[in-house]
Amino acid sequence: MNIKAIAGILFVSLMLSGVASAQRKKSGRSGGSGYGSGGSGYGSGGGSSYGSGGSSGSSSGSAGSSGSGGGSSYGSSSYGNNNQAQPSNQPLSNIPIRTVTGKSGNALDSVLPSKRPEAIERNLVKERKPLNFEHIREDDAVYRQRVWREIDTREKMNSVFRNSWDEDNGNQRFITIILNAIKQGKIMAFDPVDDRFTTYIPADKVMELFSGGVDTVPVYDMQGNIEAYEVRPREFDPDSIYQYRIKEEWVFDKESSRMFIRILGICPVKPQYTSSGVFVGMIPLFWVYYPTELRPLLAEFEAYNPKNFGARMTWEELFENRMFSSYVTMSTLDNPYARRIKDYIKDPILRLLEGDRIMEKIFNYEQDLWSH
Repeated sequence: MNIKAIAGILFVSLMLSGVASAQRKKSGRSGGSGYGSGGSGYGSGGGSSYGSGGSSGSSSGSAGSSGSGGGSSYGSSSYGNNNQAQPSNQPLSNIPIRTVTGKSGNALDSVLPSKRPEAIERNLVKERKPLNFEHIREDDAVYRQRVWREIDTREKMNSVFRNSWDEDNGNQRFITIILNAIKQGKIMAFDPVDDRFTTYIPADKVMELFSGGVDTVPVYDMQGNIEAYEVRPREFDPDSIYQYRIKEEWVFDKESSRMFIRILGICPVKPQYTSSGVFVGMIPLFWVYYPTELRPLLAEFEAYNPKNFGARMTWEELFENRMFSSYVTMSTLDNPYARRIKDYIKDPILRLLEGDRIMEKIFNYEQDLWSH
């Protein structure tokens, strides 16, 4: 054997040794040895004790053991983001659910009467009865106009409508007085589909208009565990009702030569919002008939009057004496198409001026009848 043949054999042996060494290194890093990424304990391939992968992994690296794959002890199977470990927002089936029907701090809840008398026993206001309206013959009503107006209780002059004091006869807010009277069956509510009092609304349907739904609240024990769920009604905010619509009629009686103003109905209006908080508009809730139903009730409630400390007027006196601020939204004067002012005048300032022009024209009818 010559020197060239010996050198060739040594070269081939070195090449085969290098290939075998490279295969061993590759097997140690990615396959089945101790710290590779494929199959053993601390790698990032398949799935053993501390990884996130699949099975235990062998020395060949084909199965893949540790790594961040699919499903062992500390990976995404037992302690990871698997669906079985996710908390649920739904009440657990093995925990009881109680419905709370008692007081919720709502302004519509009945106010407990005082067990001790005040400095002055006030019984006269409960016995007040309003005088009947003066009868107007149809032949004597030579001039009639209907007017629709709105009261905004956010104005300073109308702050009496938001009187939040509690008395023995209940909360003194105007909307609370009306709602409690409907709930007790003292007055009837009419559907706002029209303002002619054509369709009754049951009292429970009226109360649903002011309910904010219910909330399911968890009840915790001393260890912080949920022991029960309570279904509580959401509290209604009476101050959210800050507008009222009034329908009234102006009639000139030629027998007494004077103009009579008769309120026919009152309708609370509620602002409507979308789920994202965008204002939609003002929604009428119901109408109540004023002359024979609401008026006797309002005579039994005193209105807040900081200007007179000796005697307070009733709500009936407040409406009859026109001690509130309002603006005209529609009338029958020169309006054969029954259009609201906002339908043909878009500017809000000009709408107020148009309402004043309408009332001035109605008022001048009586004044123009007199001659000097």
